[in-house]
Formats: sequence, structure tokens, C-alpha cells
Amino acid sequence: MENSIKEDLKQNLGISVNQVYYQLSPEDLQEKAVSLQMGRETKKGTLSVLTGKFTGRSPKDRYIVKDDITSEEVNWGTINLPFQAAHFDVLYKDVLSYLKDTIYVRDCFACASEAFKVNVRVVNEFPWSNLFVYNMFLRPNKVELKAFKADWVVINAPGFMANPKKHHTENENFTIINFTKQIILIGGTGYTGEIKKGIFSALNFTLPTKHKVLPMHCAANVGDKGDTAIFFGLSGTGKTTLSADANRKLIGDDEHGWSANEVFNFEGGCYAKVIGLTEKSEPEIYGAIKKGALLENVIIDKEGKIDFNDVSITQNTRVSYPIDYLDSIEKPSVATNPKNIFFLTADAFGVLPPISKLTKDQAAFYFISGYTAKIAGTENGIVEPEPSFSACFGAPFLPLNPVVYAEMLMEKLATDTVNVWLVNTGWTGGSYGKGYRIPLKHTRAMINAVLNGDLNDLSIDDYQLHPIFKLRFPKKCNAVPADILNPIKNWDDEESYNKTALHLANAFNCNFETYKKWVSKSLYNSGPIKSTCNNY
Repeated sequence: MENSIKEDLKQNLGISVNQVYYQLSPEDLQEKAVSLQMGRETKKGTLSVLTGKFTGRSPKDRYIVKDDITSEEVNWGTINLPFQAAHFDVLYKDVLSYLKDTIYVRDCFACASEAFKVNVRVVNEFPWSNLFVYNMFLRPNKVELKAFKADWVVINAPGFMANPKKHHTENENFTIINFTKQIILIGGTGYTGEIKKGIFSALNFTLPTKHKVLPMHCAANVGDKGDTAIFFGLSGTGKTTLSADANRKLIGDDEHGWSANEVFNFEGGCYAKVIGLTEKSEPEIYGAIKKGALLENVIIDKEGKIDFNDVSITQNTRVSYPIDYLDSIEKPSVATNPKNIFFLTADAFGVLPPISKLTKDQAAFYFISGYTAKIAGTENGIVEPEPSFSACFGAPFLPLNPVVYAEMLMEKLATDTVNVWLVNTGWTGGSYGKGYRIPLKHTRAMINAVLNGDLNDLSIDDYQLHPIFKLRFPKKCNAVPADILNPIKNWDDEESYNKTALHLANAFNCNFETYKKWVSKSLYNSGPIKSTCNNY
């Protein structure tokens, strides 16, 4: 089999190497990584590796080849950086010259829906990178492999360093997406998240433009009655935690598509943060850390014991594992259209209600905004809360204008019976450092009240209108104290609350100025009350 793959690589991709390892098992990949001293086994039997200089994505080094397919469609700017096709060809040739010895090849799928399944071939320089691909993508059976023909190819060479002058990159590391050739070229970085987000970025272009499918950076689960719920949220907002529910089945924890009649996972695994992980706090993730999983940038001692609290390498410590390492999952990872959508935000200013029911215009406004807050200690130079906006809760992966995705969402909200909720998993009673974080048990109680219909059944009189954000939040919710529900009353000083709330409202409005020329007046005005940025 390896010989036929070797010949196929040479003919179709120009890859000529001494040794090709094709579709190796997780056990074999782990054994090779250990024997090559690229990683160590923990006491749990899990492979642990260091990804090198890069312990996270490098969004400023991600490019898209500008050609006939992309020139008019892509939203060019600081997120989608253009790259010339001729420069791609030069870099591609040099990467192939570098990959002359040994490579690890895996054929896999993206998209659990049969109607939209994409065949992906990944070529890795390192065996542990190939283990990540096994964990994170959908795994074909033997019959499917016989008929396999790649739609997309990812070539991943962490050890290859670009020459910026020759290759026209900004730095030595790069991720370049070529939609004409359907190739993603990754080099100079060992961080495996670039592989999965490269394919995610590609799907964020092809699914809307070719299939009218809304791609989403979200988690999703489904109840026994077939009621699907979607959880959008940036890092640290509780997306993975809140979507993991023993009473519901997980569809996926990060990337999904929403077609005319179904929600489907793009992936076959989970890529979870493990900073501060304990068996009590995250039993599902903790239990998935076993042989076959891949730990990245965690500290282990000489005996192989894992220290989840050590952030001396990075706070972005991670584990990847197949989704079937979890007990409660939907098989296949496909469900019906959602009944409820949650926008999760960790508001460190402590002013947003813990849960609010959104109108359709508000849903589009807060979707485009993609708000959360950075807190002191998360990045150098941050000493107090700062607002952070990432359009559609995934700006670094969106080749199209965010308004395109928002319009698709609004179309779906107009035709389906879907409730949209803004959930603050952050602070109340004051900003970060003065107030306190909303207890997880209360957030779960509010989520459950939505899922079991309690909050949906409330009348308009059972909701209160926020005077600054114009959000409607419930006056009561079972198992949740009333003072938690109303952030204004939860502060000791209402004047300080209003001042802080107006500051955040202004940040929302200033951020949204970028999009106002593309949206309706009603959508634009559905955000917080206007102040200095009110010039519609």
C-alpha cells in the first residue's frame, strides 16, 4: 500500500521521498515518536510532546493565495492576508525538496454529514503530528480508503523555515491556503492547531459559497427528544464545559456546519485546554487523557506524572483525543436544526446580565460582535479588563465578510423556531478584581432552564429590559438567586455600575462601526444605546 501511495504522491503532488508511512495506527505513531525522542509517555500512557517555539496559532502568518477564485470573494485585510500564486509555487517546491526523507500520510474526512463530506489527505513531517490528525479528523474505514481521492491536501513541515526575502512571508513560519490547488501549506511551526484550523478556514469559504451551509465556531449537543443546542464562545467562556452534559449527547466541541435541515460536526475529535484540569472539574476530559490521546506542552516529571497547573511553557496546554473517548456522544455527529443557540461571553466588566433572550436583530448584532473580555494576566501588558471582539466568535478563520455569515444566520432564524440567548459566564457584583465570577452551578441552572423550556415559557412581563444594553433578562429562574439575574442590583454602587456599563457599551458601538454600512438600521440600532460612536 505504501508503494502505491508513494507513487500517487509523486504523480499528483510532486512529493518524492525515501519512506512513506501510511495510515499508521495510534500505537505505532506513539511508538515512533518516543523512539525518535520526540515525546514521552506519561503514567497514563498518553504521549506528551512539546510543539517548540509556537504553542498557539500565529494568525498574522496565515495567508490566502489571491487568484481568480478568491480575489473578489475574500474579505482581504489584516486577517486574510493575500499571497501571490507565483510565490506559493516557489515555496511549495522548496518545502517538497525539504521533505525528502520520511513522511507520515493520513487520509481522513472533514464533515460528518454525508452530503458535505470532504476528503482530506494530510502529509506530516512528524509522527506525533499525524497522531493529532488521526484524533481530530473523521476516520475512514477500509472500504472508504480503497475509493479515497483527496479533495484537499495539507502539507505540514514544522522543521522547514521560510526565507522571508525569497518566499515573501513575513516570518519563518506560515500557513498558506490555496483554493485553486486545494492545498494548505504549513511550515515553521509545530503547533498542531494550525492543521485543523487550516481546514476549518477552507470550509468557512467553500460551504457558504458552494453549498449555502453556515459554518460555525461552536460546540453542539442534543437531548433525548432531539432538541439540538449550539454554544458559541471564545476561549475561556465555557464552550467546552457547558456543552459537556451527562444528560445530553455531544455532537462536537468546536466546529460545525448548519445546512437546511441538520447540524453536523466537522471533526472526529476534541482539542481541549487542560490548564488547571482536575478529575472533579472536567471528568470527561480528564478521563479521555489515556493512551492514544496527545498532550501538548504540559509538564510531566521524571516518573511521567502530569502537572496540569504548571504553565511555565504556556497557558495554552492542550490535549487531543478521538470523540469516542467520551461516553455520551451522538453517533454519527449529526443532529436536527437547533432549538436554542447560546452566545457565551466572559464579561470581566461585570455588567452584562447572566442570561438574556435576544431578538433576531440582537442575535445578528452580538454574533457579528463576538464579544468577550481579556483579564489581567492573560496577556502581557493587560492590567485591567479589556473588551475583545472576534467577529462571529471566530474572526481569524473567516475568509468572507462576517456580515455574510450573520445574514445566513438571520435567514435561518427567520425560517426556524430558534431561541437565541446571550450568556455571561464572567463576572457580576463588580469588575474583575472587585466582583466575583458567576458560579458555574448557576450558569448550568440557567442553561438547563432554557433547555427544559422553563425560560421559553415566560411572558414578556417576566423579563426586565436593561436600560443601557437593551437586553431582556428574566426576573426569575429556578435555582438561581434573583440578585444574580440582575447585574445592576448586584453592584453596591449603581453609579459605578452605570459608568462601567456605558464604557463597555461604547466599546461595542465603536467596534460595530466597521459593519454598519452593510447592515440594516434596525440591526445597527439593536445594540447598546449609542454614545460617542452614534453617527448612523
